[in-house]
Amino acid sequence: MDTPTLTLDLLQKGEKASVQGFGDEIVEEKMLEMGCLPGSIVELEKIAPLGDPVIINISDGNLALRKDEARHIRILLIH
Repeated sequence: MDTPTLTLDLLQKGEKASVQGFGDEIVEEKMLEMGCLPGSIVELEKIAPLGDPVIINISDGNLALRKDEARHIRILLIH
């Protein structure tokens, strides 16, 4: 059975996921420069009141991402 591709913008507050890859070259370059590599574990920490941006925890640091950027980051949900 095929598992659907999830993207970081679909995470709920407190959920954790493993980064699987990127769907956009510009987002990929930006994320790699900030240490968000495939295999990294991310946790959604906060969502702004209007839903954008989101704050993720990665490698004991926080990153703010626009929903449009998060939409290009493929993830695997960790249960």
